[in-house]
Amino acid sequence: MHPAGVNRRLALLLSMAMFVLVVDTSLMNVSISAVVRDLDTTVSGVQGAIALEALVSAAFILIGSKVGDLFGRKRAYALGLVGYGIGAIAMTLAQGLTAILVFWAIIGGLGASLLLPAMQSLIHGNFEGAAQKQVYAMVGAAAAIAAAVGPLLGGLVTTYLSWRVGFLVEAVVIAVVLSGLGLVRDAPYTGSREIDGVGAVLSVVGMGGVVLGILVWQEGGELVGLLITLGVVALVLLATWLRRRKAAGRAALIDPGLFDAKPFRLGISGQLLQQISLGGLMIVLPLYLQMVLEYDALEAGLSIAPLSLSMFAVALLAGRRAAKTRAADVIRLGFGLLVLGVAVLEPLVPRADSGFDLLLPLLVAGSGLGLLVSQLNNYTLAPISEERVSEAAGVNSAGGSFGLSFGLAFGGAIMLATLSASFTAMADDSTVLAPAEQQQVATVLEDDAQVMSNTQLDQQLAGQPAATRAEILSINTDARHRALQVALLVPLLAGALGFVTALRMRRLPEPARRDLGLVGD
Repeated sequence: MHPAGVNRRLALLLSMAMFVLVVDTSLMNVSISAVVRDLDTTVSGVQGAIALEALVSAAFILIGSKVGDLFGRKRAYALGLVGYGIGAIAMTLAQGLTAILVFWAIIGGLGASLLLPAMQSLIHGNFEGAAQKQVYAMVGAAAAIAAAVGPLLGGLVTTYLSWRVGFLVEAVVIAVVLSGLGLVRDAPYTGSREIDGVGAVLSVVGMGGVVLGILVWQEGGELVGLLITLGVVALVLLATWLRRRKAAGRAALIDPGLFDAKPFRLGISGQLLQQISLGGLMIVLPLYLQMVLEYDALEAGLSIAPLSLSMFAVALLAGRRAAKTRAADVIRLGFGLLVLGVAVLEPLVPRADSGFDLLLPLLVAGSGLGLLVSQLNNYTLAPISEERVSEAAGVNSAGGSFGLSFGLAFGGAIMLATLSASFTAMADDSTVLAPAEQQQVATVLEDDAQVMSNTQLDQQLAGQPAATRAEILSINTDARHRALQVALLVPLLAGALGFVTALRMRRLPEPARRDLGLVGD
């Protein structure tokens, strides 16, 4: 182990790396309106880029963990940071959506697939005992800080400077982290170096296919069912392939024996469900604040801050008190508070006149997420030996990244699908609009109103009769409220399933770190 002073500096650098990972997406979320306007693109296009970045990260993360095993976790960590740096610089200079898709979503997503498992492996390899738990809590707190700073930083720089400045700051942070690479002691891997090419392909097709299908649905494309079915079949084939490889004594992409430990299985499930909830909230809330309440980026960031700041404060506090309370109890309370906060948000959506009306439920939901951030990683990886931690961390990170991408994609898709259906139904039922106007209104609203506030829509209807204008604005308002309420069911349901998972955790003994292998059933 390193001397204490080096340990503290390394813990800070690892926390800064996690900060960059989280702030990146939250910065993009709060700047959606400005990015759409400056690049002359669409909300669904920017949403697609956000979900694609999480999709690439999830699809390649198991491969990323194996790259760390074969070529060095420290090297994978450095390459991951470089990938994220390329994405941040591309956002600073981008002149169109294509550059964002290629450099930020794809290259940045590949960077995340290397960085996340490598970072968790390096925590295991550079810290031990109480220090290791403290670093996990510190890194979790950094994620919460980033969730807090991302919307505020994005809102501030977008309103008074440019959203590009936020990504420039991100690139500078990455450069600082890379400058301290010499402090990192590599976590060696002595297992098989055989490459499981079939497993790698199945993992990409499986996780990628499911989320890509949802993204295509969000964009109104075809072959949605085929893509999702392809993804599910590939995941089933992956599980079968991994078991057969292990039975034959061959190296596999990941060891299916990892899932023999119930704490590991339940921890992965909790990680997945937590990230689905977070992804759903982080795609719905900014759109609600910017498109319905007509907030600028700064106002939206300030309104989301209670969620983020409570995440940070609670994660930090819970991390310091981790040794005094069973992790399963903390996780159960975390999911309970998350469900309560989102449940209170549901009826507020049509009634809220300002972001201040959302303060209390966001504080409650954020506190729940903070408890989860502080405990889930440590709970999941506690029964894993150092030799196997990289692939376990890869699976853990894959669950989180897949959950985030699924939450972002499905939350956005279900919102736009509900919006489209509501537009059509309300226009058809209108007694104010003439039959010829009903179809025209439904088509226009489906194509354009999702990126316009009522003020912008009213300006476009300037030449219409007053009654027609009022009816169209009423349809636009009611349909959006309904769509947002339906989309909030995604984090609500995921949180409820997480609470059930936490109840199952509580029935098990507290997982403890072992020198060899895993703690079994």
